[in-house]
Amino acid sequence: MATEPLRVGLLGSFWNMGNTGSGQYTRRLYEQLAQHNEISVTPFIGSEIEPDEHPDEATLLKAPLRFGENVAKLWQEQVSFARSGRRMGMDLLHVPYWAPPYYHHLPVVVTVHDIIPLLLPEYRGSRRVQAYMRLASAACRRAEVVLTDSKASARDIVTHLRVPEERVCRIYLAADEMYQPAGEGDLAELRERLGLPDRYLLYLGGFDCRKNVLLLLQAFEELSRGDPDIVLVVAGKLPDEDTAFHPDPRRYVMDCCMERIQFLGWVDEQDKPALYSGALGFCFPSSYEGFGLPVLEALSCGTPVIVGDNSSLPEVAGPGGLVVPLEALALAEAMQQLVENDSLRQQLASAGMAHAAGFSWKTTADETIQAYRTALEDGRN
Repeated sequence: MATEPLRVGLLGSFWNMGNTGSGQYTRRLYEQLAQHNEISVTPFIGSEIEPDEHPDEATLLKAPLRFGENVAKLWQEQVSFARSGRRMGMDLLHVPYWAPPYYHHLPVVVTVHDIIPLLLPEYRGSRRVQAYMRLASAACRRAEVVLTDSKASARDIVTHLRVPEERVCRIYLAADEMYQPAGEGDLAELRERLGLPDRYLLYLGGFDCRKNVLLLLQAFEELSRGDPDIVLVVAGKLPDEDTAFHPDPRRYVMDCCMERIQFLGWVDEQDKPALYSGALGFCFPSSYEGFGLPVLEALSCGTPVIVGDNSSLPEVAGPGGLVVPLEALALAEAMQQLVENDSLRQQLASAGMAHAAGFSWKTTADETIQAYRTALEDGRN
């Protein structure tokens, strides 16, 4: 006799935010889980998301109209999701970001990608945000299983969120299948369209203070004195204004009269594989990452990486990266190695591709299903 599939409610608050880590994770995980016959996944979507932006089988969550946007989101997380899931006969609820319901009658799995607001003072926000994080933290401690993206994040969750180690499960993320070495034709087309140089190092990511882009520019300034041909390409949406939290790297370049810095701004997703592939190296000097997906994307494209010796980054870079202290001189020396040593660059590229091949969204989904079953057993005890 065939067993009934496990019915899982998946909170889709970030469903229409594909440019965010939580949005990408929710969609990719759902796509993989939907291919398994042993479970049935229903996304629960906020009513503010347009019908053409979510699957037909999604269930809409509503909040009282008098609430503002932030309170409506909180209501959906803490009240509507748990109530609707129970009413619809779900076996288990999964919140794919750090905001599970505190009160619930069904087993709950929550994914905590990182705990940056607890670790970095600059990210703690207003008193209202801090109150929200206290609620989220307390709710996490009541969840049956806490998923996270790396061993480093798992250690932080045990230490700082005080979740028992046996309830924390590390499940790696993966790069999209489109990330692979680009062909010469694609590289030539991208170089011509974006005006890229033949020899460049690459940064691609955000510009908030923990990304340390200004430190990277300082390191490149040191490197460029001895190599007049190398260019640093900086990609990503630049800050609208120069602040302590979002320092504008263009201001540093202007103040120091630096040359050979090329700002691309926002880059289309389809252009990223060729952009990675054409670089001599990918520089990602972030001071904290729960996973660091751009590092894995670069490795998948055959590009060696330079990362700081912190959080999850050495773990994700593996044998395909140079791991250095977050100091300008150390970064400059690592960049110089990639620029000048062809043999080292090829060795890292080969090892990095083999390392990246061990990550897949299918594995992520398979391990998540196992975590669901663990949560279901714990919820029954």
